[in-house]
Amino acid sequence: QVQLVESGGGLVQAGASLRLSCAASGSIFSINTMGWYRQAPGKQRNLVARITKGGSTNYADSENGRFTISRDNAKNTVYLQMNSLKPEDTAVYYCNTVPVSLSWGQGTQVTVSS
Repeated sequence: QVQLVESGGGLVQAGASLRLSCAASGSIFSINTMGWYRQAPGKQRNLVARITKGGSTNYADSENGRFTISRDNAKNTVYLQMNSLKPEDTAVYYCNTVPVSLSWGQGTQVTVSS
């Protein structure tokens, strides 16, 4: 089974940008939709962005315009560019298929200070 490794998180101030990466151990070319999810402390894990094999994207309302998801099938990697970060974006970010079909990776922590 394809394994996922997320990276790129960190501690930043409000208004900063981060670029997250999700490297898959196998090919994601055949996977139709990949997504980024996040889980804030004490809350459920939610989908924040998705991208189809053809490049069509969709975002949760609160992230629309600030986040950009992309994928490089040749590198088996999915990215999430996050701009104008807010303290409420603080969470552990994960990638997976949409709907979820792979084991979760360890995620990458994003902490935004005010």
